[in-house]
Amino acid sequence: MDTPQTAAPAGTADLDATLARLRAAWQSHTPDYRQRMDDLARLRDAFKRRLDDLIGAMNADFGRRSRHESLLSDGMTVLHEIDLVRRNLRRWMRPQGRAVDWTFLPARAEIRWQPLGVVGVIAPWNYPVNLALIPLVSAIGAGNHVMLKPSEHTPRTSDALAALLAEVFPGDRVATVLGGPDVAAAFAGLPLDHLLFTGSTEVGRKVMAAAAPNLTPVTLELGGKSPAIVAPDFPIDVAAARIAAGKFLNAGQTCIAPDYVLIRADDRERFVDALRAYVARHYPNLRESPDYTSIVNERQYARLHGLVDDARRRGATVVTLPDDAAHDPAARVFAPTLVIDAPDDARVMQEEIFGPILPIVAAPSVDAAIAYVNARPRPLALYHFDRDRGRTRKVLDSCVAGGASVNDCLLHNAQGELPFGGVGPSGMGHYHGHHGFVTFSKQLPVFHQARFSSLSLLRPPYKGLADFMTRFLTR
Repeated sequence: MDTPQTAAPAGTADLDATLARLRAAWQSHTPDYRQRMDDLARLRDAFKRRLDDLIGAMNADFGRRSRHESLLSDGMTVLHEIDLVRRNLRRWMRPQGRAVDWTFLPARAEIRWQPLGVVGVIAPWNYPVNLALIPLVSAIGAGNHVMLKPSEHTPRTSDALAALLAEVFPGDRVATVLGGPDVAAAFAGLPLDHLLFTGSTEVGRKVMAAAAPNLTPVTLELGGKSPAIVAPDFPIDVAAARIAAGKFLNAGQTCIAPDYVLIRADDRERFVDALRAYVARHYPNLRESPDYTSIVNERQYARLHGLVDDARRRGATVVTLPDDAAHDPAARVFAPTLVIDAPDDARVMQEEIFGPILPIVAAPSVDAAIAYVNARPRPLALYHFDRDRGRTRKVLDSCVAGGASVNDCLLHNAQGELPFGGVGPSGMGHYHGHHGFVTFSKQLPVFHQARFSSLSLLRPPYKGLADFMTRFLTR
């Protein structure tokens, strides 16, 4: 149980051995309440001490990543999740009584929460600390051991995560696996007790296919095109500021960033002006601003330019904020870019953008916006800006999405008591807070028979009282 942890080498040969080691340790000593609480307390202490190192690693991986955004999105979120789990874990672990049908009285029933065993986590590059550690916290809180595969696209951060976890956990309780796509593919094919993957819908399909031969349960946190609907009488400047804040956080490299805006054509010009004012106010000298994050690598940077070039060729109007000179290819700074009147077959309207490009689509009414959203795959997030509660209820009742924020963006994801997860092409399953504990636990239903069993009245031969009871219960 106390072997020191080292990150597995870049390769696939040791994955089976690593899984076997973690599973054997879990079977010999399943973590109890005290162990889980101690693990989470030590993780919190080590995380706080190493937070500056993690932020520096993310900054180096991105080329430039806003320190304050890293503190909020990858620092605060992890600390709050650990605190939430530790504050509630005793209550969550307690068996929950359930009613039995009156015909089975005086028996009783309950649900007990069993750890699954060894949970696998495949984390992405966009929030490489948050999206690695929050699932890990949920899995540890539920009493599991964990195999973590961080992203190869943020190698310095992955190394820093491996060092952090090696300090906190023995190597047969948490193992960090490093490597590229071949390692990730082999990882997804392991006979894990549960697998959580965060990434693109395209890769999510491959992960699910790899897990299928082992019947490994999967939680897929994917993406898609999350709409923002602006009602006709909502203050334009407020909507623009809140949408911009959600879109330009991490330079749009956020799975729940607003992907496009539906707004009346009559309001569009004022909306563009308000976005321009927001960028000028919050990112003066955008090319050099320490608060505006770079695109993670050259491939992603080129992909974003390809989306814009394709839309322009198809007749869309492209507006760069503050202007085209704000782009800096050498530093991979991609300036906020608005795409107006892009046709439906443009790539920017078909693919998840994952960058600071914001299409603006004319919708004459909220009803038309609802129809537009429902004609497309179900999104990970839905944003509606409206002062009319009845109209807001209609949007929430009519559109199926992974989650929603009303009159703001992203913030439903920051609520520990709300589940986070997609639906259909945007994912399956949930985690965060209690929902993560449930995901990484087996809900064991238990029936406790009493000393006297009412079923003793319903045994052959079926005559007399047994015949009467049978007819009475099926009347």
